[in-house]
Amino acid sequence: MGVSRWIAVGLLVLFVASCGGDGRTPVTIYSPHGRDLLQVVEKAFEERNPGIDVRWLDMGSQEVLERIRSERSNPQADVWYGGPSVLFARAAEAGYLAPLGVNWTSGVDADLRSPIDLYSSLYLTPTLIVFNEDALAADEAPADWDQLLSAKFRDEILIRDPLASGTMRTIFGYLLTRGMAQGQSLEQSVESGIEWLLQLDAQTKEYVHSPALLHEKMVRQEGLVSVWEMTDILGRRAAGAPLGYRFPESGAPVIQDSVALVQGSKQPDAAREFVEWLGSSEALLLAADKAFRLPAAAGIEGLPAWVADVQAALRPAEMEWGLLEEHGAEWMARWDREVRARGVRATE
Repeated sequence: MGVSRWIAVGLLVLFVASCGGDGRTPVTIYSPHGRDLLQVVEKAFEERNPGIDVRWLDMGSQEVLERIRSERSNPQADVWYGGPSVLFARAAEAGYLAPLGVNWTSGVDADLRSPIDLYSSLYLTPTLIVFNEDALAADEAPADWDQLLSAKFRDEILIRDPLASGTMRTIFGYLLTRGMAQGQSLEQSVESGIEWLLQLDAQTKEYVHSPALLHEKMVRQEGLVSVWEMTDILGRRAAGAPLGYRFPESGAPVIQDSVALVQGSKQPDAAREFVEWLGSSEALLLAADKAFRLPAAAGIEGLPAWVADVQAALRPAEMEWGLLEEHGAEWMARWDREVRARGVRATE
C-alpha cells in the first residue's frame, strides 16, 4: 500500500473515532462527580437520546479548570459538569465558557447562577466533618471546626490535598474568612485563619491525593477524622462503609455545584441537549435518589427522605464567595508555601 493510501486510512480511522465509531455524536464531559453518578447519568441520558454517546473523564474540579485552560486553543471537552461556582466564575471571566441557553435555569435563584448565563448551580453540596464510626461514637467525634484541633485527634486526621480539590479550597476559604463575621478585617481574618490551618496541619497525618483513597484510608482506620462533602459520604454509607458525619454546629459551607458548556465545543448542540436534560426534574430526581445530590432548583417534588433529614440538621455557613473567587488561588499558594508540613501544635 502506498504512503498516500496509508495516510488516507489513518485519517479515516481518526474520523470514525471522533464520531464515536458507531455513528453517534460524542459528547465529552469533564467532571469531579465520580463514577457512581457519571455512570447513572450516562446510561439514563443515552437511553433517551440514542444518537448521542456520552463520554466522561473523572478528575478534581481544580484539575478540570486547569485542563480546560490548557486546552483553550483546541478544546477537548464539551461540558464541565460539577465543581464550586467560584471556579466556574474564574473560567467565565477568562472566556472559557459558552452561554448555556437552557430553560431550567429560570428555576434557580439568581445568586446561584451566572448573571450572564455562562454557568448555573445544579446541586447544593454541604460540607461536613467525617469520622470512622467503628472507632468513634458520634458524641466523641468533632462537632465543630475548632474541635478538630483537640489533642485527642492528633495524627488521626486525613485531608484531601486541597491543591487539586475545589471542595477543600471552599472549606479552607471559609476558614480563612470566617473571622470577618466577628468583626475582623479581611487581612486579620486571613492571618488568624493561617494560624488555625497551621494547627490543623500539625494534627494532620496525611494529605491524600484522591477522594477514593481518602475514604479507603478512613475505612481502614489509617485516620479517624476528615472533612469532606456530603454526597460522597452518604454514598459510601449506603454501600456499607462505617463513615459517620456531623454538620459543624457553627455552620457548614454549602458548595454551589455548577455546570457549564465549554467555549469552542466541537458538539455544542448535543452538549446543550445534555445540560438541558441534567436540569430536568427527571434527572434531578435520579441524581438525588442514586447519588445523594441535593437540587439547587426549587419546587422539585418527590425527593427522597434523606433530603428532609439533611435540611433539618444543616446550618449553612455565611460564605464570602466573592472574596474566595478573587483571592482563592493566592490563598492556596500561600497555604502550600507556609502551612503544608509546617504546622504547630495547639496549646495544651
